[in-house]
Amino acid sequence: MGYLTRQLSGRTDPASDAGWQEAPERKGFFTDTSVCIGCKACEVACKEWNALPMDGSLDLSGDSYDNTGDLGASTWRHVAFVEQSKGRIEAARASGRALVDLGMPTVGSPSASPSATASPSPAASPSPATSPSPSSGGVPAGYGTLPAPQEHGGPSLGDLLTEKSAVENGADPLSAGGGLGTTVDGVPMVGPLPEFRWLMASDVCKHCTHAGCLDVCPTGALFRSEHGTVVVQDDVCNGCGYCVGACPFGVIERRTDSAVSVRGDGHVPNVGVAQKCTLCYDRLSHDQEPACAQTCPTTSIRFGPREDMVEAARERVGQLHEQGFTEARLYGANDDDGVGGTGSVFLLLDEPEVYGLPPDPICATSKLPEMFRTAGLAGLGLLGAAAIAFVGGKK
Repeated sequence: MGYLTRQLSGRTDPASDAGWQEAPERKGFFTDTSVCIGCKACEVACKEWNALPMDGSLDLSGDSYDNTGDLGASTWRHVAFVEQSKGRIEAARASGRALVDLGMPTVGSPSASPSATASPSPAASPSPATSPSPSSGGVPAGYGTLPAPQEHGGPSLGDLLTEKSAVENGADPLSAGGGLGTTVDGVPMVGPLPEFRWLMASDVCKHCTHAGCLDVCPTGALFRSEHGTVVVQDDVCNGCGYCVGACPFGVIERRTDSAVSVRGDGHVPNVGVAQKCTLCYDRLSHDQEPACAQTCPTTSIRFGPREDMVEAARERVGQLHEQGFTEARLYGANDDDGVGGTGSVFLLLDEPEVYGLPPDPICATSKLPEMFRTAGLAGLGLLGAAAIAFVGGKK
């Protein structure tokens, strides 16, 4: 793989390719939305540590109970609140089950047996006649361990334990649980499907392996850190805004004077300058974890070497699938996607669009080699046509 191609697309070690010698392990986040309670402690910690101005008056946005709206120049962490009906929950589970059946690279239970993925999965067409798999010992799934989301987002532990007792006393597993289908391994589930749930997710800069914002910056204000993250230098940015359009996630933004300063003199810093999460570069430089991860009370936000985060995310998805939460899936863990994978990996409980995330993000600059090749061929064609016309005109 050529140096230029490796810089713009495909699998790579971003810190080494940026020229860092003996760089430490690439760092990243793992955000597990199944245990997020929407407390917004991460938002507050991010603002306090980075001295970010307030966004507006903090009134409710009109979109659910959110009062910050979205990521922006002064909101580097944002907790989304998504309300879902029973029908949407059923659709999410069916969607996740279909992904597992298709063998998509970023989802699936690591504990699933080869036979379960090689042959048509019984989970793809739940039937009341489906029997528990031998490996399960005839015990229905959906209880025994605390499911996630833990509160207000899924079956309550009390209901599950009640139905567990009913099944142990001879009740039919499917009728006891309302006939909720099976897990990805074909194990019948028990536990009521909730009429309503919240999906809460703390979003942040993805720190892409191939970052469009970094590629198009003309001043060097954005740089790749030794931890593999992407950082903005306030004092170098000229506010051109090229990075804003190049980010496929809509993360980076220039700060406007509409922000409300928390300083006594009312001064809003860095107006007109591009801003986004730095993954607390200053804290990482002193062997500390980012403020949001340190503050999260439910460990929904984890921080560490990216490879460890991806492994933890895969294990968590497998655990949820075994419990019957087939809607669990990974986002950002595929190193072969359009941005080469992201430093911030997410476990989602529905399709990415539900959370406002692009389903297939692509770094615009990844097509540059192909574009240059096409432009070169077009130029050669024009030169050839001009030469033919010149020779023909002399006859």
